[in-house]
Amino acid sequence: MSIFKRIGSIVRSNRPEPIKASPPNPYEHSRPGDIIEVDLEQYMVSGKVVYFDRGFEPHRFAYYIQSGKEIRCLIVEKGRTNEIFLCSFLEGSLDDPHNVPTQLDIDGEVTYHLEHHRSDVTRAEGNTDFRTGDDVLFWRYLGADNDYFFLQWQDGKFVALQGNKIPAADVKFLHAGR
Repeated sequence: MSIFKRIGSIVRSNRPEPIKASPPNPYEHSRPGDIIEVDLEQYMVSGKVVYFDRGFEPHRFAYYIQSGKEIRCLIVEKGRTNEIFLCSFLEGSLDDPHNVPTQLDIDGEVTYHLEHHRSDVTRAEGNTDFRTGDDVLFWRYLGADNDYFFLQWQDGKFVALQGNKIPAADVKFLHAGR
């Protein structure tokens, strides 16, 4: 072996291996047209809302998912562990975001207590109830039996959701061909 081949081998062996990119997080990178399987039922993503604070990474994702005529919402809240909620939309009305109560009574049957409230900025894709770049107020309530109630307000419109926390293992993201 020649001296140049030996030097070349030494130089190549001292190079650091290229860093392999980690696979994209399905909670963050799914978009309208993708399929989400929740507890063995498949839904098509018709819209996505990303919630974030200005200058920071997104911390909540809401997927508008559709199976036939049924439209539901899958909310993913990032944290040490991801919290995932499968929700149904509710009809109702409130007039003023400043008069949202800390305790909600739904049809006299279920009582929810305010868990937290915050203001975020949204980025929307597909068919959603929200616009991109506007502030949204977000309330999360907890009821008996781990039932949750979400209330959101943006520019004069309230959106109400009622649902349950589900295990992350019950959710699978299937990406459409790109």
